[in-house]
Amino acid sequence: MRFEPTELTDAELALQEEVREFLATELPRGTFRPGLGMGADRDPTFSRKLAARGWVGMALPRRYGGGDRTAVERFVVVEELLRWGAPVGHHWVADRQTGPVINRFGTEAQKERFLPPICAGELSFSIGMSEPDSGSDLASLKTRATRVEGGWLLNGTKVWTSGAHVNDWFIVLARTSDEADRHEGLSQLLVNLRSSGLRVNPIPFLDGTAHFNEVVLTDVFVPDELVLGQVGMGWAQNTSELAYERGGPERWLSTYLVVEYFVREHAGDPMGERAEALLGEAAAQWWALRQLSLSVARQIDRSESPAAESALVKEMGTRFEQDVLNGVRRLVDLEPSLESTSTFERLLSSATLTAPSFTIRGGTSEILRSVAARGLRP
Repeated sequence: MRFEPTELTDAELALQEEVREFLATELPRGTFRPGLGMGADRDPTFSRKLAARGWVGMALPRRYGGGDRTAVERFVVVEELLRWGAPVGHHWVADRQTGPVINRFGTEAQKERFLPPICAGELSFSIGMSEPDSGSDLASLKTRATRVEGGWLLNGTKVWTSGAHVNDWFIVLARTSDEADRHEGLSQLLVNLRSSGLRVNPIPFLDGTAHFNEVVLTDVFVPDELVLGQVGMGWAQNTSELAYERGGPERWLSTYLVVEYFVREHAGDPMGERAEALLGEAAAQWWALRQLSLSVARQIDRSESPAAESALVKEMGTRFEQDVLNGVRRLVDLEPSLESTSTFERLLSSATLTAPSFTIRGGTSEILRSVAARGLRP
């Protein structure tokens, strides 16, 4: 495991400034409801506007509508979008990991079918990994794909499937054969979330929103042409996918706006030593996590597979997101409300109700520590 010191180049800094100017013009503060990182609102129109500027599918090949740009350039754009609280929900998963995974493992026909609408900000995806009773032991999954003429029949249940009630497709990890090593015999399949035999049951948060879902699959037919990559190689493909999911800015910026709006709404007031200590420590930790995350993006650009590094960034980042939120809560004497006229109080309330999910989504802290520890072996 290694993290190399790195800084943004002049070209990357120019891109950063371009995104900031776009957001200030397109989404002036006070004209929209800022969200918490990747849990922000979904707005297909906004996603298409980003795509029109080349900021969706940035690292995908130009021949499929992408930008042939680097993972670091995408990092720059994503950091600014999340810092602003922009409504990225519609294109988020498709842009972050589905597109790159299809580009890496998909057939030419799959690339031509899925990548152009992903890059246009039109097609949305969810992730079909987690299951009931499996916890973080993904290899124990029970969803099964049975061979039939012309394809496969899928039966099983997926859970914590973000956005499945509103998205278009998801990639399902399922067992296609029984092997001595349970990590073998798994495959990935591209599944339409409107398929016959598929039922989506929203799982509401305490704040009434329904980001997570249970997806029940009953004899869902998936044609052979929608098997992603090689049959039986799903575990290896899935592991590479997690490097895209775990190491980005979304793992340490979810509660950033809670702190920013705390400062904005208390501007001019004496902060006190406790507040100053919290803000100083938070700024230092954000910067450290940012540098680690940026290093992961550089590794991806070198065609490396920083699975252990990404796991460590995710574990440290999501734990910090919760810690800084708890620190802010200890500074204020109020009962936050989702209906408050204060943006800070609304963000604080939403974060308080949803933050327990941060250290679960994308892999629990315990599993991530195991992945990171394996990366330390010589």
